[in-house]
Amino acid sequence: MSEEPKAPMKVREMVVLRVTAKMLIPFILLYALYVQFHGDFGPGGGFQAGVITAAGLILYGLVFGLDQLKRAVPQRVLEITLAIGLLMYGGTGWVTLLLGGNFLEYGYLAQHHPVHGQHYGIAMIEGGVGVGVASGLLVIYYALAGRGRR
Repeated sequence: MSEEPKAPMKVREMVVLRVTAKMLIPFILLYALYVQFHGDFGPGGGFQAGVITAAGLILYGLVFGLDQLKRAVPQRVLEITLAIGLLMYGGTGWVTLLLGGNFLEYGYLAQHHPVHGQHYGIAMIEGGVGVGVASGLLVIYYALAGRGRR
């Protein structure tokens, strides 16, 4: 008597993986926020937070499927947030130029207290980088995951 080989389980059928992912993804995204907002006080910042955010959302896509991820974060939203990230970065530099400083000379953002301007500028730059990196990585994931097998 020979047993027929079992078909490999699909990711959608793996209950432990799905439950574990549902438990971990909120903490991954929360950690990304921590890295984003504490980047100017220690290691981390916009780039790292963007990568962590994208990794959490890509994990969601790997476990629950690309269609589910696209329902949660549509392609059009990614295109808009990618542009917003770029505009936040570049816009901060242009504002400092318009206020009489050099490009990204943050002290001009709060002329009454240049140190406050430094904080505002870094927060805007890091926010733009975080949004842009997360959106860019998800756009790449959508393009690669949506190709299918050949």
